[in-house]
Amino acid sequence: MYTEILIVVALILLNGVLAMSELAIVSARPARLKSLEGKSLGAGIALRLSEDPGRFLSTVQIGITAVGVLSGAFSGATLGARLSNWLVLQGLSSDLAVTLGVGGVVIALTYLSLIVGELVPKQLALRNPEAVAIRVAPAMLLLSRVAAPVVWLLDRSGKLLLRLLGASGDGGGRVTDEEVHTLLSEAHSEGLIEPEEREMLAGVMRLADRSARALMTPRHEVQMLNLHATPAETVAAIRRIARPRMPVQNPDTNEVVGIITLSDAFDALSRRQSLDPQRLLREVPVVSDMADALDVMDILRGSSHHLALVYDEYGNFEGIITSGDILEAITGTVATQTEDEPALLEREDGSLLVSGWMPADEFCDRLGIPRDLAGGYETVAGLVLNLFGRLPKLGETTTAESLRFEIVDLDDRRIDKVLVSRIG
Repeated sequence: MYTEILIVVALILLNGVLAMSELAIVSARPARLKSLEGKSLGAGIALRLSEDPGRFLSTVQIGITAVGVLSGAFSGATLGARLSNWLVLQGLSSDLAVTLGVGGVVIALTYLSLIVGELVPKQLALRNPEAVAIRVAPAMLLLSRVAAPVVWLLDRSGKLLLRLLGASGDGGGRVTDEEVHTLLSEAHSEGLIEPEEREMLAGVMRLADRSARALMTPRHEVQMLNLHATPAETVAAIRRIARPRMPVQNPDTNEVVGIITLSDAFDALSRRQSLDPQRLLREVPVVSDMADALDVMDILRGSSHHLALVYDEYGNFEGIITSGDILEAITGTVATQTEDEPALLEREDGSLLVSGWMPADEFCDRLGIPRDLAGGYETVAGLVLNLFGRLPKLGETTTAESLRFEIVDLDDRRIDKVLVSRIG
């Protein structure tokens, strides 16, 4: 009797190992397994098993089914019968003894199977799926080879049924932006990364989705030199602008023809030469306002001045992009805000005073609302225009995503400040 009990306990433990192996390999992150592949043989095996889930699941299911059949046979035919005979010897009727004996054994083994054979092993697998997968992968590979004919039959049958159901394509193994953001949030909550690191990583992800128009300093904020200005006027303009690189505009055509660097201007003054804008002019690359941010980065990397002029499809100057704009997009405008005009300011009542120039994607990520709310616009001002469908008036309000948007400052036709508060 004790031997039979040991056999049943061993089968339950084996079922637990199979259940733990199944969940561990399915839940293990491929990126983590790839990083461990060179250090552990089991990591490479686990990675190969996870790449062919149909074959692996067939292998596990064969083992679980065999264990279940054997456990049922032992529990009912042997342990249940022995317990029934013992109850008969204690004076119970044979019918009642059979019911209590077999029923008691089934209930006890079902309880043990759920706890020891399913729940606890699966919880262990979820706690550290990569470590468990590395340990059990060699045994699962051996089992799949031993049961190769049956595994092949089950795998093919499953794929055929999936094809008939119209689900024969690849599974949803692609990583989405939402999943990456979730991983970053988990890493931040567990203390693995600092808040600033999380914001920068999120900024890198946003950067790939932005265009040159979203990164540039718009034309109305760019101070430019006059191509036909006198040396005295040029000196006065340079003192007023005081930037390392200053765009130069031809007033006759309104075209920006290049830049003058502060170092070139200082060098000319040190040599007692007149500041002639046409002589100091330097060419810089031109990019389309719809160019991808990553393409713009390549252009800036190849430019000695790390600056590019942005033009639209009609040949109109729209603004400038510098390497500083790229860095600000990664670190976030909220992190690089100035005291004079912060991108976003939280007030005592919980409402947010938002500048119209704040990037819309950064604003949506901060409040946890869909980016589609901004339509095709790149800033919060554009987001508000998309909500109203027109240029709103001062004091007008609208609601979306349980948020109330109020126009609190207009600069002529430009939305300068928006007050955002949660409804309820």
